[in-house]
Amino acid sequence: MQLTKAEEQLMEIIWKHEKVFMKDLIDAYPDPKPAGTTIATLLKRMQDKGFVGYETMGNSRQYYPLVKKSAYFTKEVGGIIKNYFNDSALQFASFFTSSSNISPTELEDLKAIIDKEIERRKEK
Repeated sequence: MQLTKAEEQLMEIIWKHEKVFMKDLIDAYPDPKPAGTTIATLLKRMQDKGFVGYETMGNSRQYYPLVKKSAYFTKEVGGIIKNYFNDSALQFASFFTSSSNISPTELEDLKAIIDKEIERRKEK
């Protein structure tokens, strides 16, 4: 299940803080800050989608992520590769390296990461 852009923005704050109250969520937004009712609506939708849980503490709720950031983005990138690159990581990598403003140094770093991962997988 996917998050909307507004939900992703809120989820980033929750991932960063790990456990957070409504006041902290509002404070984390840049000005102009969204209304508390807007954040409450987003939180409810995110709870329904299984992304956010909460603990009741007195009259307040402390929110926490139910999905790890890495797991969410792994799934999102997988969906992009499947939907836009014929399920080919090679096509994705080719597009990414040729269409982005990645510097030669960053390409070398990327190559080193790939070489390291090749070696790791050969050892298995």
